[in-house]
Order: sequence, then structure tokens, then C-alpha cells
Amino acid sequence: MTMRAPPDERTPEELLAFGVVNLDKPPGPSAHQVAGWMRDHADQERAAHSGTLDPKVTGCLPTLLGTGVRLAQVFDDAVKEYVAVLELHGRTPANLDSVVAEFEGEIYQKPPRKSAVARRLRVREIHDLDVIETDERRVLLRVRCESGTYIRKLCHDIGLALGTGAHMGDLRRTATATFDDTTLATMHEFHDAVTEWRDHGDETWLREVVQPAERVLRDVPRVTVAESAVPEIAEGAPVYAPGVLESETSEDGTFVACYAPNGSVVCIGTLVGDPAATSGPVVELERVLL
Repeated sequence: MTMRAPPDERTPEELLAFGVVNLDKPPGPSAHQVAGWMRDHADQERAAHSGTLDPKVTGCLPTLLGTGVRLAQVFDDAVKEYVAVLELHGRTPANLDSVVAEFEGEIYQKPPRKSAVARRLRVREIHDLDVIETDERRVLLRVRCESGTYIRKLCHDIGLALGTGAHMGDLRRTATATFDDTTLATMHEFHDAVTEWRDHGDETWLREVVQPAERVLRDVPRVTVAESAVPEIAEGAPVYAPGVLESETSEDGTFVACYAPNGSVVCIGTLVGDPAATSGPVVELERVLL
């Protein structure tokens, strides 16, 4: 077992083998097709995106490369943010803002017929829903919501509540978890960055576009383990109390990421014991990341 170098000291090959790109998905290809193209261009066996986007939808699609795909589950419950165009089928009602405000909080949704999931009624949380501006029959909305929310269905339901009818026009994802549209990289930029490094040895651009996969865990509580404990963890053993150097949380059941002293992530798992104890398991493993 070889422990990874610290995140800021990795070679370009190591970045591509355990990295993440905050991709600005273009219109046209599906999220799956985009991830496949990035996998091939990075010369990796695997790549995984952070949540399905329809072919026409653009925006924030963090994409994991190489063994970074083992962190994909972190995005399962990630909060998403969108900017959507609501196309009204009639004049903009005077009560637009108040009706839209009623959709904040928990709402019921049934996935559309073309969805890949079972069409069962389910609850989704709309954290924030704001009218940014209006232009005749077009309304620009900002939506911050629970993962798995169907924005197209939300727009349809708002139209029914307004009494005009409505459908979703353009849609762009502006944030996924801790990734947002301030640090996006396009597929062309990723291509050019990798090509510049391979053809000319200049890795500057590549380091701007591809981040160490630890970036995905920015908001996950951190547990630091002793270097001597890493080989056993790599073999699938729980993290035991004597191997814990420091922990940001002590609450049982918390999802945590365990790091070596050099800052490289070792595993993700669930806190099951007191980090300050002198014996017993502290973290039950979900994924080993070495």
C-alpha cells in the first residue's frame, strides 16, 4: 500500500487519477456522455458525474475522475441550485410572488413518465425559491432545492397554481453542494489543459482545471488518523480509537472523512464511537479511498 502524496504536491498523473473537475456542462450531450468523454480524454478507467442533467440543461456538473468515483455518493443528498425560465401561458398575474412563495418548503412530486426512477409520489424540500425578474410572460426563477427535485415539474405546478399554466424554458444548474458557477471549467478548457500538459509539459492550466478529489469533502467533518493506522484501514479494518489523532465531531452516526497527517484522504465512513476513547472502533468504513 502506497499512501498518496499531499493534495498540493501531486503530479498531473496523480491528479487525473484521483481528481474532480467543476464542469460547465454544455447543451446537447447527456451527463453520462460528458462523463464518458472526460474519462477517455483523461485516460482513466472510470469517471462519474454528480447528478443527472438532461441534454438541454447546462451548468454545474462536478465530475470525478479515476478512483475519485468512489466519492460519488457524497453528491447523493447534495443541495442543488438552479436558474430557470418559467414560460407562462398567459399574462403575468399580480399575485406571482405570493404564489411562488407558497412552493418553498416541502412539496409533493411524482417523477415524470420518462424518468429512470419509480413513479411514486415523494416529498422534496425547496429551500429557497425567488423571482429574479419578469419579462412579459417569462419569469426568471432561482431555485435552491433538495437533490432529486424535478424543476420541470415544479414549473408546471407553479403554472397550475397561478391559473395561467406554464412550462419550463431554459434551465441552468448554478451550484451542486459546495461547487458553484464561480469556478467552472468547460469541456474545451479541460481538453486544452490536458493537451497542453501532454504535448508541452506545461501543467499550470491542468492544475487550475482539475482539483484533488478531496475537494468534494470540503463540508464533511474530518477525522485525522495516525500514519501507522493507514495500512490496516486500507485492508478494510475500522478506524480504532488509538489510531485517531484528531476529530472535528464526536456525534455518533455522523458521516466523516478520515485523513492521513499529510492531508490525503484515506476513507469515508460513519462515526460509531468516541474519538477521545482509548479503545474500540471509532469509524465504521463505507469506502476505502487508497
